[in-house]
Amino acid sequence: MGNEDNQVTSAVQVYSADVVLPVTSPRLKDGAVAVRGDKILHCGDRKWLLGHLQDAGIKYTETHFAGALTPGLVNAHTHLQYTHMAELGQGQFNGFHDWGRAFDRVYDAGGHDWFAAAADGAKLSKAAGVTAAADVVTDAAAVSALHDAGLKGIAYWEIYGQSDWGAKRRDELLERLAQLPAEPGAGVSPHAPYSLNTEQLLDIPDIARERGLRLHIHLAESEEEQSLDEHTDGWEDHAPESFNHLPVGYGISSIQFVDHLGVLGPECHIAHGVYANEKDRAILRARGSAVALCPRSNAVIGLDEAPVSAYLREGNLIAVGTDSLSSSPSLDMLADVAAAYRIAVRQGYTETDLHQKLFNAATLGGATALGLQVGLGRIGQLAVGAAADLAFFEVPSADPRDALACLVEDGAGRCRQTVIAGQVCY
Repeated sequence: MGNEDNQVTSAVQVYSADVVLPVTSPRLKDGAVAVRGDKILHCGDRKWLLGHLQDAGIKYTETHFAGALTPGLVNAHTHLQYTHMAELGQGQFNGFHDWGRAFDRVYDAGGHDWFAAAADGAKLSKAAGVTAAADVVTDAAAVSALHDAGLKGIAYWEIYGQSDWGAKRRDELLERLAQLPAEPGAGVSPHAPYSLNTEQLLDIPDIARERGLRLHIHLAESEEEQSLDEHTDGWEDHAPESFNHLPVGYGISSIQFVDHLGVLGPECHIAHGVYANEKDRAILRARGSAVALCPRSNAVIGLDEAPVSAYLREGNLIAVGTDSLSSSPSLDMLADVAAAYRIAVRQGYTETDLHQKLFNAATLGGATALGLQVGLGRIGQLAVGAAADLAFFEVPSADPRDALACLVEDGAGRCRQTVIAGQVCY
């Protein structure tokens, strides 16, 4: 037993840096993280941590980085399979329908290698410091991308269209869900309220919840999904066939609609949330549903800006997503964090916690959206027992406050190394 214990205790890797941003504890100047296996053993002041290991007789090796050490980033909304449709993300469109037509032309042209595209997207993600993702999958060839790349997160099988929903379609979904990779995690994505009918939006979330799967839905992304009248009552009595069949003039938002159907909840997070008024945001808070903000994708498509300042001020759970290269210039999450920062400032957010809140959204916020923020192996944080998922960024200052501001305002392209489950992957 003694020899076995020595083998275990000697396998400790210490990563130290000028600045360490644990997220769930105070920022550190000259900090360090000790990793054993795929978990974090300690996180704290470098001098204290090394002394603690020495006093305990634990052998270690140290790697020092002149920059900032953070938890791995969590991309809370992407479609890795569309990585090879990047010509769309480099363009500029005049609204959701204009972009949708362009997307359909490329998608319907055929000849896509979704497996290779998703694999390339995973590589690009790791190169940007992303260690986990909410990957929405439409074609089966791409479903193993997270697993194959060693990324954490959840692959969400997307249900789109299928107006002839019934027992056959339901059985097909059950068969597909049974084939999803168990690792790192599986979920279901009912695409959006405008592309599915009411029966589907009632049935699909129940199927997911019965199996303990997460849910993820595009919501309040298009202009047609916003509420024009906050005082409308009694619309539920009409039991419309779909969101698109609501009586003209009722002005019910898509968030209010899917909430009435029981879609939202703490195991469900939404993507975009652009057209969300005060009532909508209150519903999301009440249900515990996080919002994955994708500001650069919204800008490429030609949408309005999401109410970032209001989400922050009112206390909504927020995360950050890149969406896919079919609507975004890159898979570098910190470019979206910077865009969200600029939007919040333009919208009048003046609190001094803006940098911390947005960096939290890119890490712990994403973990929370995916239900991976607690328990052994939790992600989005540098803490004892958490997954050893780390990212190293080059920053010009060793001051923790300045380093954080740099990452939030100008962090894109600064990732120099990524570690997942204790192994260097980039």
